Amino acid sequence: MREAVWKDYELIDTSSGKRLERWGDKILIRPDPQVIWTTPKENPYWKKAHAKYHRSSSGGGSWEVYSRLPQVWNVGYKELTFGVKPMGFKHTGLFPEQAVNWDFVTDVIASEKRELNILNLFAYTGGATLACLKAGARVCHVDASKGMVTWAKENAALSNLAHSHVRWIVDDCAKFVQREIRRGNKYDGIIMEVGRKLVSVS
Repeated sequence: MREAVWKDYELIDTSSGKRLERWGDKILIRPDPQVIWTTPKENPYWKKAHAKYHRSSSGGGSWEVYSRLPQVWNVGYKELTFGVKPMGFKHTGLFPEQAVNWDFVTDVIASEKRELNILNLFAYTGGATLACLKAGARVCHVDASKGMVTWAKENAALSNLAHSHVRWIVDDCAKFVQREIRRGNKYDGIIMEVGRKLVSVS
């Protein structure tokens, strides 16, 4: 699988359970339990971050904002555009490491040379959905969170994909799949993000 090439996202440095990241022109510090090493924080952006997320010992946490941030700002990956913002539990609404999977599904769809019908489950803010739509597929986008589905629609509009062949479904994914089986509906491919690892079945 080829490496994703980001212009609007950069993992600048890591140390002491934290990630120093660039999202467009904004610098964020976020916790990451996989960063178990402690190295000197020599990069000057550690002291120039716009915001830092602090975990709470009672669960969750909050953002400490050092420089004014917009409520939402845009980042792009190739021909796709996403709105991002600091959310609870350290998230921004986008997992940039998934870009390699967006490229993978784009290649698969392009190689078929026909319109594929794709089911995207636990679809979140629509990264994989947008990649599939851009490649020419029809997509059924399913997530249990109405807010996430609305966000995905907004991302589709930002990427000029609002009028593509897509169904936006707010539903429990397991229950939706059970109903689709009973209805006899079939898909050329199914995408599921399990623990943020994409699984593609075709």
